[in-house]
Amino acid sequence: MMDLLKAAKSLNLPDWWICAGFVRSKIWDTLHNFSARTPIPDIDVIYFDPERMDELEEKRLEDRLKTVRPNIPWSVKNEARMHIKSKMPPYSSSVDAISKFPETATALGVTLDERDHVILTAPCGIRDVVNLEVKPTSYFKETKERIVIYEERLAKKNWKSIWGHLTIHSIHHSY
Repeated sequence: MMDLLKAAKSLNLPDWWICAGFVRSKIWDTLHNFSARTPIPDIDVIYFDPERMDELEEKRLEDRLKTVRPNIPWSVKNEARMHIKSKMPPYSSSVDAISKFPETATALGVTLDERDHVILTAPCGIRDVVNLEVKPTSYFKETKERIVIYEERLAKKNWKSIWGHLTIHSIHHSY
């Protein structure tokens, strides 16, 4: 994990983090006493740069990471533009974007400081991830459309088939 963090740091991006499954899955693997890391579909590197919101820049950054670590499924996204894609109000920072991820257990990110010490952000706290609970962030409980997205993600991800001790919380609202 440190090698991947150092590779991401080498891009010198503003407000950068590796987030979501990179952090969550490692915690769940550890709590399930897995001897090997479960494969994750991508390594999500996010940053916040309102001055350079070209999607092609993200692809160039992914290509740079692939030259350093070619066998890693890098995904680089500038959160300054991602609100457009996800039809949300603009984010104020990468941590603001992380706070609006669908699940509290996924709303996690790690970065390195200037001395390569790991910094964790957990805008929704760490209680749910360490207690093996999957719950929606408050943002994903606000509207019917977001609830549907959350529920569809639960079905698609099927995390309980990998991490059997999870407790999955569905949202049941009537509108």
